[in-house]
Amino acid sequence: MVNKSQASLAVLSLAAFMASLDVFIVNVAFDAIGSDFTGAGLSELSWVLNAYAIVYAALLIPAGRIVDRHGRKGGFLIGLALFTLASAACALAPGIWWLVAFRVAQAAGAAVLTPASLGLVISTAAPERRVAAVRVWAATGAVAAAFGPAAGGLLVELDWRWVFLVNIPVGVLALIAAVRILPDSRAETSTPLPDLLGAALLAAAIGALTLGLVEGPDWGWGSGRTSLVWVVTALAFLGFLISSARHPAPVVERELIRVRAFAWSNLTSFLFAVPFAASLLTNILWMQLVWDYPAIKVGFAVAPGPLMVPIFAAVSQRLARRVPIGVVVALGCLLIGVGGLITALSVGQTPHYATEILPGWLIGGIGVGLALPTILSSATADLPPARAATGSAVVNMNRQIGTALGVSLVVALLGTPVGYSAAHSAFQHVWWALAAVAVLAALAAPGMTPRRAPVAATPDPQLKSPV
Repeated sequence: MVNKSQASLAVLSLAAFMASLDVFIVNVAFDAIGSDFTGAGLSELSWVLNAYAIVYAALLIPAGRIVDRHGRKGGFLIGLALFTLASAACALAPGIWWLVAFRVAQAAGAAVLTPASLGLVISTAAPERRVAAVRVWAATGAVAAAFGPAAGGLLVELDWRWVFLVNIPVGVLALIAAVRILPDSRAETSTPLPDLLGAALLAAAIGALTLGLVEGPDWGWGSGRTSLVWVVTALAFLGFLISSARHPAPVVERELIRVRAFAWSNLTSFLFAVPFAASLLTNILWMQLVWDYPAIKVGFAVAPGPLMVPIFAAVSQRLARRVPIGVVVALGCLLIGVGGLITALSVGQTPHYATEILPGWLIGGIGVGLALPTILSSATADLPPARAATGSAVVNMNRQIGTALGVSLVVALLGTPVGYSAAHSAFQHVWWALAAVAVLAALAAPGMTPRRAPVAATPDPQLKSPV
């Protein structure tokens, strides 16, 4: 017999799964979207991923504070409805920039529903079941990563628009169930409105930096337009810092950054996300553009890497009992770099998936399994228990920023090569660059080792954000 708490957890996890799945299956649809929208090159297509990551990163923390203040159930319903409607709009998009605009709306919906759903998971679970419920909710992301590429390949074989249409029945079902099942909850104490100006300036800074990286090869790195973008990036980031210093509820609280292990965790999360996101896109583009794999074949070819993640996440938990957490993360980051280098040195013009892509991809998947869950579970260990959720949200925000910059790095280094030799050289530059960033992440990781072992902290009652 399913009780109300279990039913609530199922609904909330279903919504979180849908939002996570969307991130992974869109990568596989890149080639099909580009073929459908004449004139859409890689730089334009990259905004389908980057616009989502940038807006999600900027809105995640403010949205969490707003739903805590005004009601988590209402926030969850609004976020889920917006995400579902935006998915339908993405499927009907008549052009690439319409698709990008609707992806922005999707990201806004996800940024609202994610912290609202976690807040409801915590408030509906019995105290003794709370930690287990949060783990189930968080595990949906790993499941989405494992099945996303293969599901995306199957859907793209029908039409790339099915990548977005599949969200509609799931979203409608979750909405109906949520209205009937979920109780409402909100923060017990009143909280100040979040720094929305700071969030907007942060989004502008990341967006301008991304624009410069994506368009720099075509505009010219020393051109007036590129220089203007760098100026906008600097001014927007400066404005973000000023707004954060003056606002009572900044996007990133200064007190948190002063905690050494937490500060290093955020740097590690950011650096880790660059090769994590870019490797998936790079391998997919190689198989589609150079080896001419169809989407369904690409989806199944990519799937083994993400399948390593839940397996080695369990291994990382055991290692962390004997080895400093920073060392475990550093090992994972190094394996991601090694996997990329093996791929770079192996691939050739004729497809040999089992010997040229699979070995490096599996090693990289093992690295992600060791690094990612450990970063997310230990980043807040040195924070007060009441600030754990806030800290987790900041770490996730930095991971999304790294995702956007990783995709932009791929676009900047690939350019528009003509012929196999040029393409092979460009892809090798990408894999080498990503390996270098993975090494930087490994060098930063030891600093994130907490002074005390991670414990199951009680989430911040004033901000529920993803773990």
